[in-house]
Amino acid sequence: MKVDRLVSIIMILLEKKRVSAQELADRFEVSPRTVYRDIDAISMAGIPIRSTSGVGGGFEIMPDYKVDKNVFSVDDLSALLMGLSNLFNMVRGDELIHALAKVKSFIPADRAKDIELKANQICIDLSPWVSNRNTLSYLEIIKTALQESKTISFRYIDRHGNKTKRTAEPYQLVLKGNHWYFQGYCYSRNDYRLFRLSRMTNLQMKKDTFVPRAYQKPILDIAEIVETLQIEIKIRIHKSIMDRILDFCDYEHFTADGEEYYIVDFPFIDRDYYYDMLLSFGDKCECLEPLHVREKIKYKVQSIAALYENEP
Repeated sequence: MKVDRLVSIIMILLEKKRVSAQELADRFEVSPRTVYRDIDAISMAGIPIRSTSGVGGGFEIMPDYKVDKNVFSVDDLSALLMGLSNLFNMVRGDELIHALAKVKSFIPADRAKDIELKANQICIDLSPWVSNRNTLSYLEIIKTALQESKTISFRYIDRHGNKTKRTAEPYQLVLKGNHWYFQGYCYSRNDYRLFRLSRMTNLQMKKDTFVPRAYQKPILDIAEIVETLQIEIKIRIHKSIMDRILDFCDYEHFTADGEEYYIVDFPFIDRDYYYDMLLSFGDKCECLEPLHVREKIKYKVQSIAALYENEP
């Protein structure tokens, strides 16, 4: 049971006179059965909720009720503040400012220091050390377009360098692997596409509005696909790049090779991205096997060297 969902339900019930179970289920993407369990939990916490059946029925908090600040424990409030604060660091907006203010209003003065200490124990900062200046402004444009159901237009550069002009209906912002994406229905392709914000230029929100269609969420878990493509190669690395290699495989795959080097069983997919990654390690990394990977790296190194044989 998610504490943040319970708090959100309480806030909705405080702001609205009556809300149906199905409306809450749709909003939080859970089953009506889960909503009923949440309502029971809120009632057990001391908040009087009245249920009305029939047409126009639903849940509502008894009139003139004020939320008791002692409903939430120190751990509850700390978890809420931690989540909202870290989300605010990534996506700014008035709705998050208001949510933070509401949660902070539940904090009794005598527990403020303890809760602040717990809330600051974990900091999540997924922004890169050197960021794309357009990303934050693009996030705000897409957020507004999402809220107002307006189409957006932009120029897009795919991973092969092909440039196209797109118009799309935005449906979801996605933070995956330290990169921001948005899932939208692309008019050029007549299908849903996942666009990476760093590959977008000239983003504009258009005046045209759209009626949201049945939304298809992007496939973000590709572990099964990767598993079918992934092989293990053997590389020899200098100890100076160990920390970078540990981003991709565990230390148990390392075997010492003298005092300065390690032999590593490295997860690899036969794609340009992985070859470029190995080349980024420079002369601190050598592929030992399999032979076809070693030969392809050798060819790429020779191609790079050929660029510098003549004066520019």
